[in-house]
Amino acid sequence: MRDLVYTGFVSLDGVVDSPGGGPDEEHRSGGWVVNDIEFLPEAFSLKGEELEDTTALMFGRRSYEVFAPVWRDSEDHAAYKELPKYVVSATLSDDALVEGWGPTTILRSVDDIVQLKKSEGGAIFIHGSAELARRLSDAGLIDRYNLLVFPVLLGAGKSLFSREDRAKQTLTLRESAAYPNGIVKMIYDVVS
Repeated sequence: MRDLVYTGFVSLDGVVDSPGGGPDEEHRSGGWVVNDIEFLPEAFSLKGEELEDTTALMFGRRSYEVFAPVWRDSEDHAAYKELPKYVVSATLSDDALVEGWGPTTILRSVDDIVQLKKSEGGAIFIHGSAELARRLSDAGLIDRYNLLVFPVLLGAGKSLFSREDRAKQTLTLRESAAYPNGIVKMIYDVVS
């Protein structure tokens, strides 16, 4: 069974949207990763470490539409270029896929994701895609969280975790590290 790994930057209060800012912000604190915290390369080393485990990428439609045209041409993301990509969307059409960014498959349902997890291959990493992450977490499909937690409270924005009353999930800490700029790396395996 392939692992689904959510990786992301998250505020202390669980917000994952708008870390880099942008024109479509729905709250006033967009850009909190790049604007508010001293940059220390070691605090971001998790992103490089993940490359060794990444065999495919998964996105929700909106995150795919933002990342694909930028990451396709980015030297920082060159290792992702030829990896298989999966976009979870009921509405995205095949002709809307970004050309020149490796093989991309549209998954239409949670059942499609379940089948993908049963296939041969290694870990699939989910970037951005807060709504998708919540749905997959609620369905018990995420196996690990690779989080860089930032010392900010935003109060608004898309939350990584559902606020619905649901069955408890237990996590086990696989690895952690704290950095002088206040960022904390936390890698959790989902137990149940």
